[in-house]
Amino acid sequence: MPGSQDGRLRLSKMATIHGCAQAGDLPGLQKKLQENPSLLNERNAVMSQTPLHVAAGYNNTNIVKFLLECKGPEVLELEAKNMYGETPLHMAAKNSSCGSAKLLLEHGAALEAKANNGMTPLHLAVWHAFQAGDCDTVSILLGYNADCSAKDDEGKTPLNHLPGGPGCEKLRRLLSRQMEEQRKRKALESCREGKAMVEFEKAISNIVGLKELKMQLRRWAKGMLFDEKRRSVGLSIAARRAPHMAFLGNPGTGKTLVARILGKLLHMVGILPTDKVTEVQRTDLVGEFVGHTGPKTRRKIQEAEGGILFVDEAYRLIPMQKADDKDYGIEALEEIMSVMDSGKVVVIFAGYCEPMKRVIASNEGFCRRVTKFFHFDDFNTTELSEILHLKMTSQDQNSLLYGFKLHSSCTIEAVAELISRETTEKQRKEMNGGLIDPLLVNARENLDLRLDFDCIDPDTLVTITMEDLEAGLCQLSGQHSSSQ
Repeated sequence: MPGSQDGRLRLSKMATIHGCAQAGDLPGLQKKLQENPSLLNERNAVMSQTPLHVAAGYNNTNIVKFLLECKGPEVLELEAKNMYGETPLHMAAKNSSCGSAKLLLEHGAALEAKANNGMTPLHLAVWHAFQAGDCDTVSILLGYNADCSAKDDEGKTPLNHLPGGPGCEKLRRLLSRQMEEQRKRKALESCREGKAMVEFEKAISNIVGLKELKMQLRRWAKGMLFDEKRRSVGLSIAARRAPHMAFLGNPGTGKTLVARILGKLLHMVGILPTDKVTEVQRTDLVGEFVGHTGPKTRRKIQEAEGGILFVDEAYRLIPMQKADDKDYGIEALEEIMSVMDSGKVVVIFAGYCEPMKRVIASNEGFCRRVTKFFHFDDFNTTELSEILHLKMTSQDQNSLLYGFKLHSSCTIEAVAELISRETTEKQRKEMNGGLIDPLLVNARENLDLRLDFDCIDPDTLVTITMEDLEAGLCQLSGQHSSSQ
């Protein structure tokens, strides 16, 4: 009979330790373990879950408590993972099993454990809370200081998984408040231990030249760090404005590199929630037709939120002829200016000194919002040689020069003299640090060209000489001349 068959299925399920865990049958589960202690961490056939996974998912706290305190010959796997890489705490979180979550956390369950998709228990708890309208498990995890800025494999924080609309305002406020508190705590810890300034000094030590600029940056960075220190001892001081900036100088002078360093610094001291730098140019912001520029620019601003929006060649947003009322660049600039007081993004405008004057003059609020102007000088030949040596000694595995080295004759002085002899001042001014990468790529190609296939000396196979650098520079100069 059908009823009898259903009954037999239920009995069959109850006959397993996982069935006891699901049903909350503590005596049955205890009996199973007395008969066979190795069942403590037994995996079920389909989901590869332990009894603790199952009990936590069904919030059978009596079973969870017993398993956590079990003193048998087997050791409980508190961080066991199922087929999705989820721990028992993940199971409790995504099923709103508040009691089980508390017990697991009290016994030291890993709060930031990641499933196969990179989600932490907080990610899953937020997902459930949105579906069910129950924030209790989220509150428990936040009470244990779950990291609100943890990202899954899609780069999303728990807050990012919430859709827009009024349905989840309570949850959004809860997460936003906790995220802000965590950010401030991290910033204060960083300031107290001096980590931020140490990291900043380490980063700017990799910048060649630009002595005046580095002095300005140190002064500014130290001021921000002292502001955080003042707040940490209970002083009430005026908040600094969002540090919007203008980077003025020729291409290849390190403007993008400095922007990335600033992104890390602003994140370390708690001014920005992330260290990301979103680089854009006119083509990323300006549409071809009426009504296209606003939405296109707003999408880029939204992408940059929480970090730095780096507008390269910003002068291209302003037409050279004032009568050109069909140009949409001004609309893009106005969209950017409209969000600069919101505190959600820091904007850096970059470009040549002279053309950037058009941007500064185009909007009366520009100088009120952009409070820092940094000038990037051109590199001299010694500095270009230093950049070349720095690149050769800090290659990562994705670099075309990874594994190669310079011959001992390629000293900073010798390379500087070579650059002075084989390039023009105009060429150096137009390219600056941008001259080095193509020079090294050309030099490697020349090394390949002059080697014989019967060469077996490992050192010779990867050593770039002055001859290679000279050939690479001559080739680069020829390419530069033909493009003029």
